[in-house]
Amino acid sequence: MQVNHRLFEIVYLLLQKKKITAKELAEKFEVSTRTIYRDIETLSSANIPIYAMPGKDGGIGILEEFVLNKSILSEEEQNQILFALQSLEKMNVQTEKDVLEKMSTIFHKKVTDWIKIDFSNWSPSKENTFQIIKSAILNKQLIEFTYYNSTGEQTKRVVEPLQIWFKDKFWYVISYCRLKKDYRFFKLTRIKEIKCLEEHFEREIPNQPEIEKTFKNILLELEISKEMAFRVYDEFEMNEITKKADGNFIVKVEFPENEWVYSFILSFGEFIKVLSPEYAQNRVIEKLQKTLKNYS
Repeated sequence: MQVNHRLFEIVYLLLQKKKITAKELAEKFEVSTRTIYRDIETLSSANIPIYAMPGKDGGIGILEEFVLNKSILSEEEQNQILFALQSLEKMNVQTEKDVLEKMSTIFHKKVTDWIKIDFSNWSPSKENTFQIIKSAILNKQLIEFTYYNSTGEQTKRVVEPLQIWFKDKFWYVISYCRLKKDYRFFKLTRIKEIKCLEEHFEREIPNQPEIEKTFKNILLELEISKEMAFRVYDEFEMNEITKKADGNFIVKVEFPENEWVYSFILSFGEFIKVLSPEYAQNRVIEKLQKTLKNYS
């Protein structure tokens, strides 16, 4: 165990137990009592009010009124740390749960249960995908998987995973793709046969504008029937929506141009019309014609 980590653990234990012997601390951390006393001196020199009492009922303690971070973090900063840890703990990440318990003890705060993240509708294989990607990002390891795009095309990818995004109801992993030699978003539900490779990478996550400029966007003007009002208000921002006199909606929205966009448009069925651009109209017509051939 690193020294800094051990010092933190000692403070945490003292805040929990109020008093503990040097021998008990030495056994817990598998060091000598001499090392523990050196640690106590280090903590004392850092103005942490630790004291030692000799005798049968003696031991090492910390003043009850002590709060580790009062001179370091504001009330708002304390809350933000706890809220961030809690959001991770809600994803069943055990290490973050342990840290949350420790930090809430140190801050002398009861954590407000403000968030619920439920993966229960995921199959075990998809939850495993999430955990493999998370581990690969933290350890900077390449991952390999089979990927199915929106048209069903299957490719083998080796990527440098950089960040997991939750965007518009779906999970994605932003990666640098070795095949395409560029940044790509991969939808987690389309990733199959994933495995972590031994090879490591050094690339860091670029800022969001730099990622997004690698994708061509399309500015769509759509007319959506009033029967789809619930979807219009659910799926678009108010500044993108204009309501017509007949109750229908004009929506002007910008999306990354890919197969998902056309699948999204077609999901409105007969209740949508692409007004512009013309090439997007033609693409939707082409897809509808191909669909009709399935019934001819």
